[in-house]
Amino acid sequence: MSAVLSFFGAPAVMLARTVRASVRNGVPWRESLAQLHELGGRSVWLVMSGMAFFGAVLVTIANSQARRFVGNVAVLGPAYFELLIRELGPVMSALLTASRAGASHAAELSTMSVNEQVEALEMSAGDPHSDLVAPRVVAGVLGVPLLSVLGTIAATLSAVAVAGFAFGVDGRSFMDPRYVDAWDILAALLKAAGCGLYIPLAAAVAGLRARGGAEAVGEATTAGVVAASLGCLLIDLAVSLAFHLLRL
Repeated sequence: MSAVLSFFGAPAVMLARTVRASVRNGVPWRESLAQLHELGGRSVWLVMSGMAFFGAVLVTIANSQARRFVGNVAVLGPAYFELLIRELGPVMSALLTASRAGASHAAELSTMSVNEQVEALEMSAGDPHSDLVAPRVVAGVLGVPLLSVLGTIAATLSAVAVAGFAFGVDGRSFMDPRYVDAWDILAALLKAAGCGLYIPLAAAVAGLRARGGAEAVGEATTAGVVAASLGCLLIDLAVSLAFHLLRL
């Protein structure tokens, strides 16, 4: 039970401390831009290439089911396109980002913690929450939704290409937005922004807790990635259930 409470409570406490420290000390925007490049710029090719493969797999599944039930992927394409935009695009992009940026944040912060750089920052009248955590949170909230958009575009284009060249059907049917509405876009953005907020918080919790040597850095990195990935899945479930209960 304590592990469950720590899993959910530690990032919330970290967020509260980060907001309080940022209000008191301000956010270092230059560092925030550097972290945005670290999270977004260095993850964009991973997200786009991973989502391109995912889009190819998705349209392959759609074509297989269409052959069994309706005979033409053009019938199922619009429904799969809505699923990609509302559910799979933001979540899979966030998971790919967590696997890279979450590991990077956790490893960097745990190394600083192990080498007593965090304590040195505090002794120099700095605040780890405003100086180290806040820029990463800002980068996550801004960067993950942008990566989600790029990843969804990459998945859509790869699905269109595979449908046209591999299955000989009109790939543009997969891009039919007849089932997509504003609530789908809002749900996708909420999931992406929620994951973008949670990933750096989970990584910061794991990184700043690290004590010891190289082994502690490895353990913190693993813990940060696992927590960030599970958190993204839970955020996806929470937003989906909320929209379902509201019938949106």
